Amino acid sequence: MSNQLKRNIGLWAGVATAVGIVVSSSAMVSLGEGFGIGGPGFIIAVVFALLLNMFVAFSFSELSGIIPRAGGLNHFTLPAMGPLIGMIAVISGYVLVTIFAGSAEAAIIGFVFTDVFSVDINPMIISILAVAFIGISNLFGVKVFSTVQVILTTFLIASTITLGVIGLTGFGAGEPISTSLEFNPMGWSVLSLTALAFWLFVGVEFVTPLAEEIKKPKIYVPLSMILGLVIITIAHLVFGFAAIKHAPLDDLAGSGSPHVVAAQAILGETGFIWMGIVTVLATASTLNTLTGSIARMLYDMGKEGQMPKTFGKLNKWGAPSAAILFLSFLFVFFLLIGFTDGSSITTFILAGSLCWMIAYIVAHLNVIFLRVKYPSVPRSFKSPLGLTFQIIGIVGLVYIIFNISPDPEITKDIYTYTVIFLALTVIYSVLWVKFKMKNPLFKAVPLEELVDNLTDTKEEKTTQESKDLTV
Repeated sequence: MSNQLKRNIGLWAGVATAVGIVVSSSAMVSLGEGFGIGGPGFIIAVVFALLLNMFVAFSFSELSGIIPRAGGLNHFTLPAMGPLIGMIAVISGYVLVTIFAGSAEAAIIGFVFTDVFSVDINPMIISILAVAFIGISNLFGVKVFSTVQVILTTFLIASTITLGVIGLTGFGAGEPISTSLEFNPMGWSVLSLTALAFWLFVGVEFVTPLAEEIKKPKIYVPLSMILGLVIITIAHLVFGFAAIKHAPLDDLAGSGSPHVVAAQAILGETGFIWMGIVTVLATASTLNTLTGSIARMLYDMGKEGQMPKTFGKLNKWGAPSAAILFLSFLFVFFLLIGFTDGSSITTFILAGSLCWMIAYIVAHLNVIFLRVKYPSVPRSFKSPLGLTFQIIGIVGLVYIIFNISPDPEITKDIYTYTVIFLALTVIYSVLWVKFKMKNPLFKAVPLEELVDNLTDTKEEKTTQESKDLTV
């Protein structure tokens, strides 16, 4: 059994991973509801969210360039702010959100599949089979993971853009609505929809936990995230404007599946079936990305002693099998107890978005702290204009957090879920670091212990200086 990850992932597989969680059913819901509420002016919130996520990509690219390890944000935080903050950021911003989001996405597979194809079977069975298929395929290593991801993502992006182009050009069976739309009826308050737009982009950094398995990580990791954001923006805007050209805004804003409403308005019954297939595959893509990337975060935390050691082991195919099985079990568990059906999906989207924003703030702070603590450490990618984008990114994220929704009741629910997520995470993290790891909560790990080649570089430099002195 090997305990060393191998580099088998190419650029397009990296882009597919960066895009994989974004082309989800919940993202399509966010897109439809955003355009339904804000009309064409929703593009303002989309551009604002895109810029903030581009700054996030810059920070993660720099961090991954310093510490090209499988742990993602946790590993980046250890030398900057210590184990406690790293655990809180990863568990609340990724693991907990993944459990609920993954379970909700799995539930969508069952409902949409049985609805679109009129199959007389319990939707729960379809959902559990989907989770089992994704989990088992991930056990066979990163090659299988990347192959599945490339196929799913290529089809999804192509379908979304194609449906959008058909809608914009009027080639579909549906008739465009005659009502002329005011560009931005909400005025500046359209920025309150940024949290909804933010969900269209979250997750591009999921390529960084694959840093030990991706080819040419110094180039492919940042390029995967930047290309992913560009591709996502094009796909969403093309489909979004096609949607409001054919479907009334109230229908989009009030529907639990506005993307299906839009597709049916564009292409009739064909659009309904097509978007049903897209929804099923989008959910599969999301589950695949969540399972593959989060499992590698847990793998790294297991190696660092921040999680049970069994998570830090690989099977004979080089996959973190214990972490993959653990995530799959949790998806099925929350499906069976019906937790994912208990609240509005929009509320869960925004609560998850808020937790993700906190994790992104931690990433920006990591860049700032490491610039101060290790100014001369080699960085294969360095965020441009000093720390400008990190500071703007933090300010922008804080603004969105305090303007998370235009609805006070939804805002209250979002904050409640977020506080619960964070409280559970903080309790677990403090107890684990203090009593299991027996480490100070905020003691930073020296960068030399995390980056093997940093030590090698120092030794080579010392050897060369000794030779120069001898000469």
